[in-house]
Amino acid sequence: MSAQPGPFGIYIHVPFCATRCGYCDFNTYTPAELGGANPAGWLAAVRLELALAAAQVGPRLVDTVFVGGGTPTMLGGDGLAAVLDAVRDHFALAADAEVTTEANPESSSPALFARLRAAGYTRISLGMQSAAPHVLAVLDRVHSAGRAPAAALEARAEGFDHVNLDLIYGTPGETDDDLRRSAEVAVSAGVDHVSAYALVVEDGTALARRVRRGEVPAPDNDVLAERYELLDAQLSAAGLRWYEVSNWSRPGGECRHNMGYWDGGEWWGAGPGAHGFFGSTRWWNIKHPNAYAQALAEGKLPIADSEDLDETARHTEDVMLRLRLRSGLPMSVLSADERRRAEVAVGDGLVIRADDRLVLTDSGRLLADAVVRTLLD
Repeated sequence: MSAQPGPFGIYIHVPFCATRCGYCDFNTYTPAELGGANPAGWLAAVRLELALAAAQVGPRLVDTVFVGGGTPTMLGGDGLAAVLDAVRDHFALAADAEVTTEANPESSSPALFARLRAAGYTRISLGMQSAAPHVLAVLDRVHSAGRAPAAALEARAEGFDHVNLDLIYGTPGETDDDLRRSAEVAVSAGVDHVSAYALVVEDGTALARRVRRGEVPAPDNDVLAERYELLDAQLSAAGLRWYEVSNWSRPGGECRHNMGYWDGGEWWGAGPGAHGFFGSTRWWNIKHPNAYAQALAEGKLPIADSEDLDETARHTEDVMLRLRLRSGLPMSVLSADERRRAEVAVGDGLVIRADDRLVLTDSGRLLADAVVRTLLD
């Protein structure tokens, strides 16, 4: 592995959840699925991985830290403080480092947010999904409809300037008014960032089984497009501007850690199932916490597999990710053939040229993947 210039981030994966949401296919485990693994053993293993990571990376300044899951707030304030201490033990954090943790509304409180602020966290990302109780029920979310915005207000009251609420749109049974109300509630909580994702029915999930049995309908692509436009209009009117296809923020509220992903930056992913990218190598860790910890106990990096990205693969990812940003894709990264294909997309009204960059139009955002295929094919 050899470093590249630019920002460097660390992602820490917390694999614990009290219950499993019906739509979720993340690498998470409920207590019955852990086979004896526990937060203390997980943290000890993460410390070992960070020590090995530091030896690989060298004296690299860390610009962003993101603790995700799973449900990081199941660790409690002291547990999450210990996670950040583990990072500091092996890496130097930049003076202005962005330090984020995901938080589930039902395991959050003012005392938790106060402890996280004191520990050095700067950003909170809360899973809201919807303000409609019947939508939360379909998603198997266990918090009440009002708990997420209340938690966001608590985080802000404890000194967090950067608070994000996640929304999901297109859930079976959701109406336009349900989504309008969800956006209204998110904005009224005073957050400076909203992420919104179309519901995807992932294979192997409880929701996929319900769709297959005919208990609920699959999301409709036309409805998803209409809901995206509805949400974009409402958030934009409230002063949150899109800066990535699925993310809106007030000025200065952009998630720097995620921007590192989209801009082709490097990061170390620590924890069971975490992915990382450094130099030209992408890797992903062993998934189960017990097997992950066993590898580290043997002094080995817990890598399940890896791949070296050649120039073609890096170019494909550069186009795919940077085109999703409001700042757009520099024309300079495109080949002569790709520039000619870009003019076709301009003619179709899917992108515009702005300061020698390709920027998705409103219509283009709905067809971002198709635009990428047009450029690369």
